[in-house]
Amino acid sequence: MLKREIYLKRIRDFYDSDLIKILVGIRRSGKSVILNQIIEELKNRGINENHIIYINFEFIEFEELTDYKKLNKYVKDKITDNSLYYLFFDEIQNVEKFEKVINSLRASQKVSIFITGSNSRLLSEELSTVLSGRYVTFKINPLSYKEVLELQGMEKSTDDAFEDYMKWGGLPNRFEFKNEESIKNYLYGVFDSIILRDVVERLKIRDIPLFNLILQYIIDTIGREFSAENIMNFLRNEGRDVSTLTIYSYIEALCKALLIRKVYRYDVHGRAVLKTLNKYYVTDLGIAQIKNNKTEIDKCYAIENIVYNELIVKGYDVFTGKTKKGEIDFVATKPNKKIYIQVAFSIPNEETKEREFGAFNIINDNYPKYVISLDKLKYEYNGIKHINLIDFLLDEDF
Repeated sequence: MLKREIYLKRIRDFYDSDLIKILVGIRRSGKSVILNQIIEELKNRGINENHIIYINFEFIEFEELTDYKKLNKYVKDKITDNSLYYLFFDEIQNVEKFEKVINSLRASQKVSIFITGSNSRLLSEELSTVLSGRYVTFKINPLSYKEVLELQGMEKSTDDAFEDYMKWGGLPNRFEFKNEESIKNYLYGVFDSIILRDVVERLKIRDIPLFNLILQYIIDTIGREFSAENIMNFLRNEGRDVSTLTIYSYIEALCKALLIRKVYRYDVHGRAVLKTLNKYYVTDLGIAQIKNNKTEIDKCYAIENIVYNELIVKGYDVFTGKTKKGEIDFVATKPNKKIYIQVAFSIPNEETKEREFGAFNIINDNYPKYVISLDKLKYEYNGIKHINLIDFLLDEDF
């Protein structure tokens, strides 16, 4: 089993903390595996198994515990002494009013609480209010390319491995299948489970064909500024005449199901986050592949999506950049760190080089600036560094 060290090393300092540990990510991204790896580490530390309580709300044996009062009683009955107990609640969004249980247990018992969920409500301001801000969130992504190579026992990248990753994404269980038909069937199953559980049942959206059309449009326009007018024209061509309000509510549903991520623009000169003309990227390119309207996703936008997802994995907050004369692909920030990134599939000539590197000319601050492409030759241009995409994906310290 692949040990997801990139997340475990971020969570370890909180194992014994009374802060609620929230792991949130798309279905089948590996959250349950990480919980079980945490449990294994606790056992290796000598923690008594009786002080570890694990409940997966997708298992039928715990179905009754989706009633928050029964859940509260079940857990309290298992706490029999004053030692620290470790509580693991997997897919907690299946419990109505789960916040009441979490708050009650944290306030009345000596516990360390870990929860996972497949809904962006676990990232919302609303949750911050009901949990009194006493939590820390970890965004769990499908496998990074580095993790994929490790999972498959590969010591170095190959063209075939990257092509496979770019086309079929990084959902862990899809690597159990070796032919494309089986991979597609698995990905359709994951997508259908997201639609059923996180959209139809939880978000009460009934017009699934419209939902699919909007997702298709988002996939077809990865990395491009979102325009309500353009999507309305697209839907009219498909025989659907819907309001802007409906469109935005369905896009919000896609975001809540964690199928896509909204990326806001950052005004580089005004140093402010803008709420208009945002972009969208898909959480996993495998899901995008099966919902794509073409034979396969445009590789130029696919690698841009890969860079975006990798920046999220590396712990950055990511924006698209607006300048006085245009835009740059990404402005990525961490505490005390900011970088600018342009992404290109390749840089075959001087004209392309001037366009990609020249996007930074208007920016006169001293933060690092990079152009990332699949070209293997590394060079600098006007003080801006070029990085090979594979090197970027495999560099843990970037």
